[in-house]
Amino acid sequence: MGCTTSIYAVGRKKKKSVPEVVVFVPSMRIPVQSDLLRPLRGLIPKDLADRLSCLRNQIVLVAENTGGSAITELLRALEEYLCVLIGLTKKEYGVEGLIKFKWKNLEDGRHETCIANSWFEVLSVVHLMAMLTLLEADSLMIPKDHSGSGIRVVSSDCKRDAVDLLLKAAAYLEFCVRDVLVHIPPDIKKRLPTDLQDGVLEAISIQALGQGTEIQLGLAVECQKATLSVKRRLACEELSYFSQAYHRLSECDMDTNNGYGKKLLWFIKWKFLEAKAAAYYYHGLILDKGNEPSGHVSAVCCFLAAEEILSECKKACLSFCLATPVTRAPPLWGSMKHLQQKIPEVASRKSQMHGYLLEQEKALQALPDLPDFQLSLRPDDYQLPEIDPAWDSEKWEIQGQPLKEHLKDSEDEIETE
Repeated sequence: MGCTTSIYAVGRKKKKSVPEVVVFVPSMRIPVQSDLLRPLRGLIPKDLADRLSCLRNQIVLVAENTGGSAITELLRALEEYLCVLIGLTKKEYGVEGLIKFKWKNLEDGRHETCIANSWFEVLSVVHLMAMLTLLEADSLMIPKDHSGSGIRVVSSDCKRDAVDLLLKAAAYLEFCVRDVLVHIPPDIKKRLPTDLQDGVLEAISIQALGQGTEIQLGLAVECQKATLSVKRRLACEELSYFSQAYHRLSECDMDTNNGYGKKLLWFIKWKFLEAKAAAYYYHGLILDKGNEPSGHVSAVCCFLAAEEILSECKKACLSFCLATPVTRAPPLWGSMKHLQQKIPEVASRKSQMHGYLLEQEKALQALPDLPDFQLSLRPDDYQLPEIDPAWDSEKWEIQGQPLKEHLKDSEDEIETE
């Protein structure tokens, strides 16, 4: 992507509609016009400063005029910008804290964050890459129906691609916590917006892994070869991910009375309950396969628990949808498309079938513990791209002198005047 200005249709009024959500994107922060040239004048080559400014301005333009919907173009621009931006974080160039970088939340553009720290800019860029990747995964899971039948089908390939994107988003967020926040001084960390706090970043990363497991469970339900053990394991792993995400988010200093904090908590609770209902259902099916009366009693307890959780799940889904900004839940898909009807049917049938055992074995009617599995979905570590060759200081010469020597000579002249 070069430095030519892209042209977008600006000023057209879009018809308001309530967006549908499969993969929840907690927040989108975009850059605001910032002066990069003046602070860098005379410290780095002019063409390098111009390139930095040009690339960032492009991102501002595309993000503002498309509302972040130009995912491919934005990701390409951010990756190119990141290669050049890395140079500002290198202490040998002495420019780490000179530029005031401005960013704002796309939903609430009134509140800008302005911080003079190059690592803050890296953090914001990688965070935006993560949010765009989540948005791309969401778009794969919500296909447009061009047939006019009203029936939407998400192909298995799209679902697998969505899982890959969720893993990539998780990797970006883990990188922010592991390799970027450690470079930001404590006094600046206190000024970071809520969505860039380490706990929030970790929670959203775990949420992405939970949603990836949710899609995998849906694929397993559709696969005739997938065993009950595989389905139970995936449901239990999904439950564990969303449980971790909820507890991590609950520990954060968030404003849950309004905005995305409250909505994110409701989303994770909704998905946690879906996973819990599925886990108890599949655990019950496995327990019911045995011949021991106690096994049948435990199985019925699991089915009844799954049915009760399912009703809580619907309430959580509604609360999520109504939380600001208002969204729509998609039509039932994945495992829940199957379980929404199956759980009540099995719970009713098995309760009637083993009702006499429930009376005889009242002491054994405690809800059994779900098995604990090692979590299997893990992202590959993300690494920053190679620094742009333009930062090779050996090529920085002004009138035959290295740039740093030139600046030193200029300072000496001022002192002797």
